[in-house]
Parts: sequence; structure tokens; C-alpha cells
Amino acid sequence: MTESAPPINDKREIFGWAMYDWANSAFSTTVGTVFLGPYLASLAANAAKAYPDGMARFFGIPVAPDSFLPYAVSFSVGMQVLFLPILGAIADYSHRRKQLMQLFATIGALSTIAFFFVTQPLWWLGGILFVVANLAFGAAVVFYNSYLPDIASEDQRDRVSSYGWALGYLGGGLLLFLNLIFYQMHEKLGVPTGLAVRINLASAGVWWIGFSLVTWSRLRSRHAARVLPPGESYISIGFKQLWGTLKEVERFPETLKFLLAYFLYNDGIQTVIAVSATFAAAPLVRGGLEIEQGTLTMVILMIQFVAFGGALFWGKLAGWVGAKRSIIISLVIWAGVVTFAYGGLKGETRILQFWILGALIAVVMGGSQAISRSLFAQMIPDGREAEFYSFYEVSERGTSWIGPLLFGIMNQAFGSLRPALLSLIFFFFAGLLILPLVNVKKAIADVKAYEMEMGAGS
Repeated sequence: MTESAPPINDKREIFGWAMYDWANSAFSTTVGTVFLGPYLASLAANAAKAYPDGMARFFGIPVAPDSFLPYAVSFSVGMQVLFLPILGAIADYSHRRKQLMQLFATIGALSTIAFFFVTQPLWWLGGILFVVANLAFGAAVVFYNSYLPDIASEDQRDRVSSYGWALGYLGGGLLLFLNLIFYQMHEKLGVPTGLAVRINLASAGVWWIGFSLVTWSRLRSRHAARVLPPGESYISIGFKQLWGTLKEVERFPETLKFLLAYFLYNDGIQTVIAVSATFAAAPLVRGGLEIEQGTLTMVILMIQFVAFGGALFWGKLAGWVGAKRSIIISLVIWAGVVTFAYGGLKGETRILQFWILGALIAVVMGGSQAISRSLFAQMIPDGREAEFYSFYEVSERGTSWIGPLLFGIMNQAFGSLRPALLSLIFFFFAGLLILPLVNVKKAIADVKAYEMEMGAGS
């Protein structure tokens, strides 16, 4: 008697799947968006005082203090470009997605907890830990995303994907709210500022690994592992399957076109998320807004809770106007926000303007990413989800590399964050040029034709 396949559209499993977004979003908000950037920049700036050129030294390499974290983001994603496709191929062949997701989530969470030990003498350790944590974050999300086509039917994927993003904003926002309360009260509690920041950073790792237990208890393993050919290992077969996919990918031209558009516009989105706190906290003389940490955290907190509703709304918008059109609408808003941020955000009203731009970003942030994820799920063949999502994850949230690298170079070259911010506009306009050219119906037809051919061949 054969074992029945796990059910699809199961509410309990979907909730468990979405709770991983609740768990790991603490890293995106508390670490990536709010506390780590300004904290590392301040430590690097203090270290730079020892040198006449105003640059800190990372193992002898001159680094502008505000460029240190963007460089770390860029390097970590460069590592992902090398490793994630291989991991995806291994996961699809072995069907150990759940175990691999657990492994990398644990590595990422423990690396995040270790931020507690980043002090002034060890300021450089912050960059190294971020590279490890962000690499592990991206690897775990590959396997997380690849579950979407398995747990939700095609007509439910926009809604389920948006639900996951919404829970992520809610969970990340709740921890950030608790961290904000602690940060605002740290002096009354007799806790030094640096220690308060380090406690908040470590709390994100505890939150991440703690709530992941809900996911592990409800997410089912799917598909049977394939028997390895004689003399092969999962590593060698992973490389061979990846090579086979690269040769076959020309059969999915619309999927490739979408990936190119997504790589560009999501690079812009992720760079804005990664550098916004650094830009807001930097002194006016360096092109920043000079917003103090408490106010900045409240703005980011507002963004989290508004983004919860925005992600759910964009799921409905995709049902009204179509997934591709809803993404295009979001990109128009993104381009407008970044353009205004470059030319505006000046004078006595700059903080109010920052609040307004933050609200606009919150409305489109989750929607543009959630609908992109569910749209991509329709463009990939069955049984190759982790492998294809590994390519997708190369430019997924918190893992862009060209944008942060360009931002860091522009800031270091011009000595101001304003020209660096202007460089990000390119990514949104490039995405807006390519995305309308993607033929979604043909992409779906190509996948179905491939699956029929493979089914006939087997």
C-alpha cells in the first residue's frame, strides 16, 4: 500500500510555513535594517580616527565607515552566487529541504546571537559575522521559498505568499517594538548604549531559532529521495544537476527574462532596505539625515506594521489586476520614492518627509516581493523548485550585491551618501523596462510542455 501524498492548501502547514517568515524577519529588521548598520558605522568611524585619511582599516584595507556594512552585504551575496545553486540542486535530488533549511537557519541564528560580542576592539568581527549570518539566511530562504508550490495550489499562491510576507512583517515588527522599548529605557535601566544595541542584535538570533521550532513541527517533508548512482555523492550529483539545468534553461526564455527583471528591481529594493538606516543616521555633512536612533527605530517600526497590511492588500491587488501589473505599479512607486529621497529630505522638515516616504515604502515593500515570489512559482518545473529558487534567492531580500557595492563605491568616491542614493534609481527603471516584456502565459505553457515531455520520457 503506497503512502498518500501530503495534502495541499492545508491551513496548519501553511501557518507553520509562514511562521518561518515571522522567525527570520527579526534578522532583517533588528539586524539588517535598524541596529547593525549605524552601530558598525560608529565603531568603524572611531577606529578610523587613528588614521589621517579618515578611513578604518579592515585587515589593512582602507574602508569608509559608512561603506563597511554595504561591502559586507555585497561579499556575502557574492558567496551566495557560488553556493546557493549547488545547494538547491542537492536539495532537489535528496529532497532534504527541511533538514537543510534547519541547518542553515541554526547557523544564521547562532551567528546573529554572536553579535553580542562585537565591541570597539572587535568592530571588524561584525562584518565577518554578518557575512556568515546573511549567507545562512539566504540559504535557508531558498528551501523555504521552494515549499510554496508544494503547499499551495496555483490559484492560492499569491494569497499564501502574501500571507507569509505579512506574518514576517508582523513578527519582525513585534520584536523591533520590544527592542525599541528596551533601547529607549536603557539609560534608566543603567545599561550602556553599546551594550543595549548588542543585546538587541543578539535577541534577533534567539527569536529566529525559537520561532523556527513552530515551522519544524508543522512543515512536512515532500517527495522521496532519489537513489544515488554508483560512485556519486550528493555534492557531485548536485553539480551535475546544476549543469543540466544551465543547459536546459534556454527552454524557459520567459522565466529567464523575469529573473533578469527581478534581479534588477529587487537589487534596488534590497539596497534601500540595507542602507536606509545608515543613510538616516549619518551626519548631515556626510549626506545623511542625522536622525537619532530612537526616532529611526520608530520609523522602521511603523514601516513593519504598515507593511503587514500592504502585503495583504497587494495579494488582493494581484487578484484584481494580475500579478505582473501589480508588481509594475509597485515599481513605479519605488522609483518615485528613491528619486524624491535624493532631491528632497532636506531642511527642518526632513524628519517628517522621512516618515511619509517610509509609509509609502511600507505599502509597496512586501507586496512587490510577495507577488514576485508567487509569480515565479508558476514559471518553474515540478521537482526542481529548490534549484530554481536558488537562482531566485541570489537577488532575494537582504541578499542583493550589485546595489550595495555600487552604493559603497559611490559614497567612498564622492564622500557623500546623496550621490550613492541616486545610483539606486537605475535598478528600478531597468526593472520597469524589462518586466512588461515578460510573457507570463508563455512561461507557464513552456513549463507545462517541459513537464509533459519529461513525463513521457520517464
